[in-house]
Amino acid sequence: MDGREFEARFRQLVGRAALPQNVACVECKRCRACDGCTFCTDCEQLLRCHYCVRCKSCSESSHCRDSVDLIGCQHCTESERCRASSYLVRCVGMSQSTYCFGCVGLSGRDFHILNEPYERSEYFALTRSLSQQLRIASR
Repeated sequence: MDGREFEARFRQLVGRAALPQNVACVECKRCRACDGCTFCTDCEQLLRCHYCVRCKSCSESSHCRDSVDLIGCQHCTESERCRASSYLVRCVGMSQSTYCFGCVGLSGRDFHILNEPYERSEYFALTRSLSQQLRIASR
């Protein structure tokens, strides 16, 4: 193999990888470049995700909506770059957290709004109101 052959084969591989085809997906609608996903809609570049809507570049996540770059998350909405978290709304850079709303960069936290802790009942009452006012689809 010489340099010219290498370049030609490399471009061919890159071209194939860029194709917006789904692989091993079941019942996904209008998704592109997803692999091993089920029941997702309008998503792009997901890996082993389930029931996600309008998500991009997520893996091992389920029931997420309008989110980007999630890994191992469930029931997250409008969140970015979060890991191993659940029930996040408009959060960024979170890990191992649950029930957070508008939080950034927290790890191992529960029931926080704008990085401040709340009692469980107060959290749900306040986020219900905020979700309605901000027109965020409830999960």
